[in-house]
Amino acid sequence: MALYNDTVMEHFMNPRNVGEIENPDGKGVYGSPVCGDMMLITLSVDENEVITDAKFKTFGCGSAIASSSMATELIKGMTVEKALEVSNEKIVEELGGLPAVKIHCSMLAEHAIKNAIYDYAKTHGKEYAGLEGYDPDAEHHDDCDEDESGCSGCGNVQ
Repeated sequence: MALYNDTVMEHFMNPRNVGEIENPDGKGVYGSPVCGDMMLITLSVDENEVITDAKFKTFGCGSAIASSSMATELIKGMTVEKALEVSNEKIVEELGGLPAVKIHCSMLAEHAIKNAIYDYAKTHGKEYAGLEGYDPDAEHHDDCDEDESGCSGCGNVQ
């Protein structure tokens, strides 16, 4: 039995929206050098608060790249408010599933989106209910031991 389904493999082998938007309206980074996965998502947002473009750069495994690709596909064309509702579960669902040990990759994508929207909100004087209490500076997996040897969530070691 294959570890990854066809949709995950397609988004890994032929990722959509790779790159970085020049002069983005929002920029979000999320990840941890300890765990090994880092994501950057940049956004262009129009006057109606619709995300007109989203791009990513990801350093990580195939699941991280596939999650980033799917995440950017999902949020393009959404309002900022609607994009804040995109959960890691939705990313996994749209990918057709991920192995349990790779679910953290979809969580990274969810947080990178939120960090990009947080940046957009901050620089444009906007407030969104979906960001209430959100901490964009929490840049590590909840499962990572920053001062130890690795991450219990993804199994990567320093």
